[in-house]
Amino acid sequence: MLSDLLEEIVISIVGKPASGIVDLLNTPKYVNEFIIAKKLGVTINQTRNILYKISDYGLVSSVRKKDKKKGWYTYFWRFEILKCLEFLKEHLAKNKKEITEEIVLRKSKVFYVCESCNLEYSEDESLLMDFTCDECGEVFTVKNNSKLIKDLDKALVKIDEKSKVVEAELEKEFLKLGKKKDLEFKKEQKEKDKKKALQKEQRAIKNALKKKDLTKKVSPKKEVSGKKSKSKKVSVKKKSLGKKVISKKKKKSKKKK
Repeated sequence: MLSDLLEEIVISIVGKPASGIVDLLNTPKYVNEFIIAKKLGVTINQTRNILYKISDYGLVSSVRKKDKKKGWYTYFWRFEILKCLEFLKEHLAKNKKEITEEIVLRKSKVFYVCESCNLEYSEDESLLMDFTCDECGEVFTVKNNSKLIKDLDKALVKIDEKSKVVEAELEKEFLKLGKKKDLEFKKEQKEKDKKKALQKEQRAIKNALKKKDLTKKVSPKKEVSGKKSKSKKVSVKKKSLGKKVISKKKKKSKKKK
């Protein structure tokens, strides 16, 4: 169904001979313009003219790649499906408006026709021409618009049916786009989580290295000086104990005397 809609768009812009391009461009991947020309059986310049005309409406997109050996650029093309469907939706809405206005006009106004020349005139035009054809001199007759109005009504029904199909295809494409964006978001989130985990790991390594540096910076002299101070304290204690013992001995010797 989508291919039929795209074909209708291409025919309305370029013409029926270019309808074969639809199957080639209705793909998620970009297609080489030389392959398109080969499969259409036309020259590369004719292919580019078709693509440029469609591109003027923003319905196709392209990327270019440089040939490393030859040095020139080759273009790759594909349809922008959402834009195509939006374009067709607007086109159908415009047609519907024109047909509706025509129906209203045919029901409210009188038209005259020269049956010999098969030419139609409005009431004002007929009045100016005195209801007589300038070409053959035949008198105008009032045109019966009932058949035309029926045909226009049928055309409206077809437009409404096609509009529903376009809306359904648009909904599908939006769902695809939503899923694609969701996948892209999840991928981005995963990358962010990885980056955060890596940064956290790097910070942990830096902090560990800083702690090691701090332990290395502690001077061993201070530790020795600490030991010396302890030994000094011990020696002072020993001296004081020795003095006390000597003083006790002196007191005992005095008492004996």
